[in-house]
Amino acid sequence: MRRNATPQGLALLLIWIGSLAAMSGAVAHFATDEHSWRYLIAAGCFVQFLGWVRHGARRRGGAR
Repeated sequence: MRRNATPQGLALLLIWIGSLAAMSGAVAHFATDEHSWRYLIAAGCFVQFLGWVRHGARRRGGAR
């Protein structure tokens, strides 16, 4: 089995979507000063976290 430090597949997609959502929310919050954008930021960070967890589980073979 090949060890790959680069996220692939669903993990990579989750990381990218989470990053884009968090950055979009941060820019929108800064531009409008509306506090409801922080929920998009938190959701984006959570999705990115799930992507990194999925990537880590894949590298370890799913074992804890």
